[in-house]
Order: sequence, then C-alpha cells, then structure tokens
Amino acid sequence: MITIGITGGVGAGKSTVLDFLAEKYQAYVMKADEIGHLVMEPGQECYEPVIALFGKQIIKDDKTIDRRQVSDVVFSHPDMLERLNEIIHPAVKRYIRRQLELKRQQGQKICVVEAALLLEDHYQEFCDTIWYIHTDQEIRIRRLMENRGYTREKSISIIASQAPEEFFRANADYVVVNNTDLKETWQQIEEGIRKYETL
Repeated sequence: MITIGITGGVGAGKSTVLDFLAEKYQAYVMKADEIGHLVMEPGQECYEPVIALFGKQIIKDDKTIDRRQVSDVVFSHPDMLERLNEIIHPAVKRYIRRQLELKRQQGQKICVVEAALLLEDHYQEFCDTIWYIHTDQEIRIRRLMENRGYTREKSISIIASQAPEEFFRANADYVVVNNTDLKETWQQIEEGIRKYETL
C-alpha cells in the first residue's frame, strides 16, 4: 500500500486532485479537516475535552458542538486556538493511523491523506510520499473570490498567513502544478502514480 500526503495552500485546488485520485485509482481519501469535525462528534474522542475547554454553552440542542461558536472564540483568543489544537490534532493523527492500518489489512492499494498543516504536524511520519499542489497566486485569489465569496484583500491575507512556497517545495517529494489546464494536472498525477505502479 502507498500512502500519499497531499498539501498546499488555500485555493490550490487540492480537492480536484483528491477527486481524481479517488475516481481513477480508487484511492481511499482522508481529509484532516473533516476528521477534525468527526472527532468532535458526541461519543468521539474530543467531544468531552472540547466541552471542558469552552464550557457547556457550546452544546447545541441536538447535543453536537456548535463549531461556529468555537471558531468565534478562537478567532479572538489565540491561546484558546492553541489549546483546541492540542486536543484535536493528536486525535486526528491517531484516527488516520488507525484507518491506514485497517486499509492495509483490507488490501487497499492507495491511501491519500490531505491536510493544510501536513508538514507542520509531521504527517510525513506515516506518509510514503508528500505531494505539494502548487497554483499561481493570482489563480488562487480568483478561486477564493469566486468559490468562497472572499474579497481580494481577505484572500491575499489568508494566503500570506500560510507557509510560503519555498517551505512546501523544500519538504515535498513531488510537485503537481494545478493552474488552469486540468489535462496537465491529470498527466502530472498519473506520472506521480506511475512511480508506484510496481506495487
């Protein structure tokens, strides 16, 4: 089994790459963001610790955690964000490791793990190869404005708050350029996978 770690900045079109891998190669895809939500569900590992951190007022009528309320608090309290991350990030990694082991036993050929902070959170510990999805900044800004309704200023400030291009390139094993020509993107993905076709 090959485990590919996928990372890149906001607006790089990582989902497009994930969808192609799932469709063409039947890859099993895990997104750290979605798992972060999952581990906060009632009965899951982070449910009680997050309530203990933020208080019972974040519990909605259906017993789920009000993530919007949590994000409002952490937005203005960086220390709370840090404490939340200390609860969520290790749990997400544990969940991914368990799933990878399960998929290995089931004979899955390709697993893909996507995380914005993949390198910062050391996901390379359990990924066989790290792919960086690169998209030119102007295209990323346009995508964020069109797809998320952000202003140009907000788009630029979010991009600026993330790790720089050099950091991703220095730590990635493979770069997929995902600008506007999807055919080119697919070819690069196929090339990246061909390296492991002997599996």
